[in-house]
Amino acid sequence: MRMKETFVPLILRTILLATVSIAGATEPPRQEISPKSFVTAIDNPFFPLSPGTTFLYEGTDEGVPTSTKTLVTRETKQILGVNCTVVHDQAFENGILVEDTYDWYAQDADGNVWYFGEDTKELDPKGNVISTAGSWQAGVNDARPGIIMLGDPRNSERYYQEFARGEAEDVAQVLSLDESTCTSYGCFTGLLLTKETSRLDPGIAEHKYYARGIGFVLGVMVKGGQERTELVRVRG
Repeated sequence: MRMKETFVPLILRTILLATVSIAGATEPPRQEISPKSFVTAIDNPFFPLSPGTTFLYEGTDEGVPTSTKTLVTRETKQILGVNCTVVHDQAFENGILVEDTYDWYAQDADGNVWYFGEDTKELDPKGNVISTAGSWQAGVNDARPGIIMLGDPRNSERYYQEFARGEAEDVAQVLSLDESTCTSYGCFTGLLLTKETSRLDPGIAEHKYYARGIGFVLGVMVKGGQERTELVRVRG
């Protein structure tokens, strides 16, 4: 049934939450996205994306030094009629660029930040593209946008962050709204803690911490490996 143009994003969010089974196996339903339900700025307190801002992260992956540079560009990309903010993410291992990604986000009037897809490239040490696995765009090949950050997160809520069958099926669950931690950037309280899993990688789980007014500050793999990423600097 075709949904009316005036539907509210909260209904969409509720459906997305309801269709995530505890086993993480139920896919989100097909929905019609209403561009009128989205706003220009992405100012969710746990996921603010101010154009021109750069977030710098450092960490380790199985003992290998890693770093990530995340730039909120001033560019937009229209997907399903929605103007999405383009975020450029570059991942390094031992100082060598190994992954180059463009992500697309938009916020609805209820404060939910939606994830509309990504263009990702895995690179060899010489900079040659060796894989584009994980790339997807909402509306292409039945891929559907997910919610990367809820406007009103509540304990135990589960939701799809992305859904492209066989390519991207990440699910997040809110574990706490009152965590504390320290990174090289500083110490934080009142953090949002989520757990991320995927049907495509059932042996992997990651805890992510988000600070109000900043966003993602710490990621720790809690199942399937030894990986840690923490915020070290914010520019812009």
